[in-house]
Amino acid sequence: MDKDSNSMTPLKDIITYLFKEKTLPFNIKDARIWMVWDEIVGPSISKNAQPSGINDKKLKVIVSNPIWLQELQFTEESIRNQLNRKLGRKAIQKIDFRVGVI
Repeated sequence: MDKDSNSMTPLKDIITYLFKEKTLPFNIKDARIWMVWDEIVGPSISKNAQPSGINDKKLKVIVSNPIWLQELQFTEESIRNQLNRKLGRKAIQKIDFRVGVI
C-alpha cells in the first residue's frame, strides 16, 4: 500500500488491495455478533454494554460504568457460550469488558 504515512490512500485502493490479497484482517462471519448481541444479552445489558471489536477470538465489549464491568465479568462465560451457540461455531474464546462511552 502507500508507504508515505503523510499521504492518504484512497478507499478504492484499500478495498482493491484487500480483495486482491484474498484475506481480510477479520472474519466476515464475526459481524453477526453485532446482529445477535441484543437478543443474547437482553435489553438491560444491551443498554449498558456493546461489542466494539473482535480480534483473534477475543471480543471487546464497552460497558457504561464499573458496576456493569464487574457484573458482566461474572457472566462472561454464559454470554460467550450463548454467542458461540447462536453463531454455530466457537467464534469467541474470551470477552474483554472495558469501561467506556457506548
